[in-house]
Amino acid sequence: MIINQQVRLFPKLLIREHYEDLQWEPFRQGVQIYPLYKDDLGASAALLRYESGAKVPHHSHSGYEHIFVLSGSQFDANGKYSKGDVIINAPHTSHQVSSEEGCVVLIVWEKPVIID
Repeated sequence: MIINQQVRLFPKLLIREHYEDLQWEPFRQGVQIYPLYKDDLGASAALLRYESGAKVPHHSHSGYEHIFVLSGSQFDANGKYSKGDVIINAPHTSHQVSSEEGCVVLIVWEKPVIID
């Protein structure tokens, strides 16, 4: 729902029990995206929905990446993250992300990621 051109409101986004009603788009194999915004400098935010067993390839961060796990869990080399966890990946770091059970995350990129 758009309030005006400066503010976007997503009611109950963080406390939903399901996310099937959103208009998901293909993103990576086993991962779908629901874009929230993207600007001309590369900053963007989206919801990502991982199917069980899905992986995002190894990638590097040119800016900060913030992830808030809304449902399910995902993991990388640093650990497993479940509903309610917030992960902040700093610029010049890299990782590969997987989800055994599937998950939905809110992700905010300061700058685009670079797939290795």
